Amino acid sequence: MFKSIPLATALILSSSTVFAAEQPNWASCVAELQQKAKTEGLSQQTIDSTLANVKYVPRVIELDNKQPEFSQSFENYFTKRVTDWRVEQGRKLYKEHKVLLDKLAKQYGVPPQYLLAFWGLETNFGSYKGKMPVLDSLATLACDPRRSTYFTQELMQALKLKERYNFAETDMVGSWAGAMGHTQFMPSAYAKYAVDGDGDGKADLWNSTEDALTSAAHFLENLGWKRNERWGREVTLPKDFSYEYLGKAQAQPLTRWAELGITQTSGSPLSTPDMQAALYLPSGHTGPAFLGYDNFDVIMRWNRSTFYAIAVGHLADRINGAVALNVAPPKMPSLSRARVKELQIQLNDLGYDVGKPDGILGSKSVKGLQAYQRAQGLVADGYPDEATFKALNVK
Repeated sequence: MFKSIPLATALILSSSTVFAAEQPNWASCVAELQQKAKTEGLSQQTIDSTLANVKYVPRVIELDNKQPEFSQSFENYFTKRVTDWRVEQGRKLYKEHKVLLDKLAKQYGVPPQYLLAFWGLETNFGSYKGKMPVLDSLATLACDPRRSTYFTQELMQALKLKERYNFAETDMVGSWAGAMGHTQFMPSAYAKYAVDGDGDGKADLWNSTEDALTSAAHFLENLGWKRNERWGREVTLPKDFSYEYLGKAQAQPLTRWAELGITQTSGSPLSTPDMQAALYLPSGHTGPAFLGYDNFDVIMRWNRSTFYAIAVGHLADRINGAVALNVAPPKMPSLSRARVKELQIQLNDLGYDVGKPDGILGSKSVKGLQAYQRAQGLVADGYPDEATFKALNVK
């Protein structure tokens, strides 16, 4: 699964360096990458045996423009990932790896169900780790202008890993974006957080379950995971809810959410320890509502998608014995980037500043959309439903 860049390492390239993923510029781009590898301290032998042979992969660019977190409805995304099979398999694997998982929980503070949920979502518990050559994928993305800086650095890190551990190129396969192993670490995360959990002298995230789970726990600890706190929970909103506070930028103390009438799905009052929480409505007001706590933000540092974070959290709850969502995600059409971009253009033209139209419904777009919805007498949930699109004359 693609990582939405949890740890972007800054890399400054010269202003004269312009990468493009079109085939005619491939040779010159690879030459630039070879020069960069030299400045990074990689051996000539490594450079000659890798970058001299990398291949451009058009499919990688296609997939980069079709990330599911940006193109699918929440219902489509969620129901494909939080399945009964994954719940049962997670419970089965907890029993199988109980000694290791309990040890990791004690050492790193991350409960077993969360490690299992990440493992399940990333590679279906190791059954599908990706099959695309990592170096080819990263070189292709490094030669695409959209995020060349980031992927150039990831490519350099992948080459350093190969040199350090003597990985065979045939073993270095992964996702189209270069994520690797059971838990789909990007090379920078692999280099910084991978742990030799089984003591064989090598952190091998492809072939060692113990290395992979230990590394995931170590990574989450370093991302800020808080012991003895859950990710968040599904909640019930009162009928007269005003949707005043939405998303991370408008997080509130749990006491405030309780004052606003939000309850647990059972109808019981929210517990109100001294914690902040943010409200998420991935399907708008007709779908399930979630409060995300500090560990929700940690999950989003692994993958910057609210869909992903909710799926990880709820799958972990299910593995740990919880029931399915109280409110099932409603079936809705996918939000294409083109349609969201047109919505952003219309809002800007009407004086609702949502920033540069990019087709991604970020916090600024949600805030502007809410203001428009309130002015139009629509439910101000910040979600672009069909009534909102119609009001804005977006087809």
